[in-house]
Amino acid sequence: MDFKDQLKQLSDRITKIKDQVATEEATKNAFIMPMLQNLGYDVFNPLEIVPEFVADIGTKKGEKIDYAIMNDGKPLILIECKHWNKNLNLHEGQLLRYFQAANARFGILTNGIKYRFYTDLDKANIMDEKPFFEFDLLNIKDNEIEELKKFHKSYFNLDSIVNTASDLKYTNEIKTIIQNEIMNPSEWLVRGIAKIVYPSVVTAKVLEQFTALTKKSFSQVINDMITDRLTTALQQETAKEQSQEQSEIVTTPEPGINITTTAQELEGFYTIRAALRNTVSKNRITDRDSQTYFAILLDDNNRKTICRLYLNGNKKFVSTFDENKKESKHEITSINDIFQYIDIMSASIQRYDNPVKPVKSETAIEPETPPII
Repeated sequence: MDFKDQLKQLSDRITKIKDQVATEEATKNAFIMPMLQNLGYDVFNPLEIVPEFVADIGTKKGEKIDYAIMNDGKPLILIECKHWNKNLNLHEGQLLRYFQAANARFGILTNGIKYRFYTDLDKANIMDEKPFFEFDLLNIKDNEIEELKKFHKSYFNLDSIVNTASDLKYTNEIKTIIQNEIMNPSEWLVRGIAKIVYPSVVTAKVLEQFTALTKKSFSQVINDMITDRLTTALQQETAKEQSQEQSEIVTTPEPGINITTTAQELEGFYTIRAALRNTVSKNRITDRDSQTYFAILLDDNNRKTICRLYLNGNKKFVSTFDENKKESKHEITSINDIFQYIDIMSASIQRYDNPVKPVKSETAIEPETPPII
């Protein structure tokens, strides 16, 4: 099992049992010690990890920190642990005091789920106020796994970590500033943008207008970037499927008519099939070409038309169908425009798979035939 799988396994375990972990000591045993083991350390070897490490602070003797990872008999990393539901913001000062007293290189503050890594970038032997790296074990990202892996016993390199710690710290701070500016643009940013694009004096009224415009523009840029990435990913998947499965496509033309399926029609087919992969199995989506349009069907059934592509004329269209199977044509300029209508196609598939049963009307009661007198 590789490092990433070990973290995933521990994350799943924490999710299942955390509500039963009632104390700080139980958090150490159930969450933090397994994490140290995942990092390659022998938690039962006092030459590697010392529990309750003594770090005298000034006149206070016998002060103890939860764990110290040792290197050549000296503390390298100090670890201060809290119960899993504690707010770590309230306990940073305690680790700072231990850090200075023990002359360690790194400090970790954790509640077994969230981990914050500190060092002394700003001033030697005095722990920085802000961590240079942090992660949430229940929501850990791939790039964070690579950074965490540097603290694994097998890969640990002090110089390498110190060299990257500065970049990590300032990158995280810049990301935080950017996130805040996206949500609530500051006056200096809005004023700077307004001075570039607005042709006159930036008054208070203009500043107010541009604050809303800046926030809106941020949102649109992010949405466009997400759309572009999704489009690129789908196109790459489409191209891969097209090269691997070209032989699987069997186009059934109308009898007695010579029809040539174009590369653009096949591109449209693969694009739609890829975009609908979360709605239905790709094997159920088939095509059927004709003189006037290229149909995409569910289960190779022309009564279950998902859409039609009209790509061979001067203008290009994709048509979709409503609950009454009424066709609606939408003009497109490129295959990418098809993505705008994927939700309608998905709804058609769901209707085909889950047809609404007609409500049976109550049987009419025929009037009794009057008796013959």
